[in-house]
Amino acid sequence: MVTRTPAVDGELYLVRFPDGFEKSLEHSQFEVLQHFKDRLSEVGRVTPGAPGSAGGSQWTASPAFDLESFIIYRCIVGSRAYGLDNDDSDTDRRGIYLAPADLQWSLFGAPEQFEDNATQSCYWELQKFLTMALKANPNILECLYSPLVEKVTPLGEELLALRNGFLSQMIFQTFNGYAMSQFKKIEQDIRNSGQIKWKHAMHLLRLLLTGAATLRTGNVPVRVEAHRDRLLAVKRGEMPWAEVDTWRKELHHDFERALAETRLPERPNYEKASEFLIRARRQQVK
Repeated sequence: MVTRTPAVDGELYLVRFPDGFEKSLEHSQFEVLQHFKDRLSEVGRVTPGAPGSAGGSQWTASPAFDLESFIIYRCIVGSRAYGLDNDDSDTDRRGIYLAPADLQWSLFGAPEQFEDNATQSCYWELQKFLTMALKANPNILECLYSPLVEKVTPLGEELLALRNGFLSQMIFQTFNGYAMSQFKKIEQDIRNSGQIKWKHAMHLLRLLLTGAATLRTGNVPVRVEAHRDRLLAVKRGEMPWAEVDTWRKELHHDFERALAETRLPERPNYEKASEFLIRARRQQVK
């Protein structure tokens, strides 16, 4: 903890360590931990020698590692997975990596996710992914059920075998919550500028369709090809907003009926998810 910052040029910072020891340091001798973690997420690679200790020596987070070798699952999401793509559609990739034990145990900890905007990819550390899946995050559940899988290790296969355990009645709250959030933004845009972000309107409808089908079938039907033409008409702005809003209300009522009829449990299987995480961590140590 920085307990004193310089009042004038030439003074030093006073830094207190966890054991109570205090040391006067120049700014070049330490670094803000969050900034260090942010850089890890940006570059997708852990590098040794992060400055930060007293006396001019260096903390070492972990030997450099190749993220690809720790990825246990990778898939394609977005329009290509939904069956709503065209020749100009991006290829969005999402995946899960299992942090090496040395990084996980280090003072720096493992980054919860790596993002690369250039390649339209994002990877979550396994624990972060499981936590979001248990909360019925729509993007995470769709990742687990994507029909376009590019890489899956034996651990990834185990996770896929457990994926139904992440499905629960919480899906109504999260999928409907995302949809209603988009709807409120669209209404606000209409009031403020008279403009509608039709792509957002299309995804609002898609979420309602997917959520209701998941409650009924106990499976996340990522592809929505049966509604392709109508959804793409919304995305292109070819359907009047009044008609889109009528469809939204119909889908919302159907979603409520699906909740009343569903056989999914009220809560996901936290115990199985926790057991899998512990098993994966142990395997990584070995």
